[in-house]
Amino acid sequence: MNSPVILTAVSLVAAYLIGSVPAAYIAGRLKKGVDIRQVGSRNMGAMNVFYKVGFWTGMSVLAFDVGKGAAGVALARWLGVPDIAQLFVGAVVVIGHAFPVFLRFHGGRGGATCIGILVYLMPWGIPLYLGLFGLLLLLTHYPTLSYSAAFLGFPFIGALVYHRWELAIFSVGLPLIPGIKYLPRIKEMYNKGGGWRHVLLRQNLKDRL
Repeated sequence: MNSPVILTAVSLVAAYLIGSVPAAYIAGRLKKGVDIRQVGSRNMGAMNVFYKVGFWTGMSVLAFDVGKGAAGVALARWLGVPDIAQLFVGAVVVIGHAFPVFLRFHGGRGGATCIGILVYLMPWGIPLYLGLFGLLLLLTHYPTLSYSAAFLGFPFIGALVYHRWELAIFSVGLPLIPGIKYLPRIKEMYNKGGGWRHVLLRQNLKDRL
């Protein structure tokens, strides 16, 4: 059982199952009796829960989704999985969120789960991430865009603070998973808003296409 291959395989399976736990779906069913994937932006994520279920429920979902990203990598580290393999484990947690076995592979995007993974791997990146997020939110009033763009700080933290090229590359590639899944939503907002201005800038936090 001490074989790195076996431990990595166990970690990958566990990471997928952890990622598959659909907190937003459960919250929507319990609090409002709705399938969160069928209302609002139709995303199984914390932001849709904020808008369609409630603030504190959304906060709980956010904390859970961030936590499961960190938990997946923490488990792999506790089992002694090699550092490089831990990055693959992290990616699998996000894949589990995006394609959960418990919901017939119809899940969310995994942005919050990415945050949990990256802040666990690079805790020195937390101040920069929060600073970028706050500044962008102040300028755009668009939470999803703000937390997504704030990911750009992690590659610099990985390279300049931790001096690990694999962390820098990983922190570029990992957000691509939710980014690709977000493309249809961007197209939908563009069509509804009639251009890019409303896609990128909002009048206030309640303004939503």
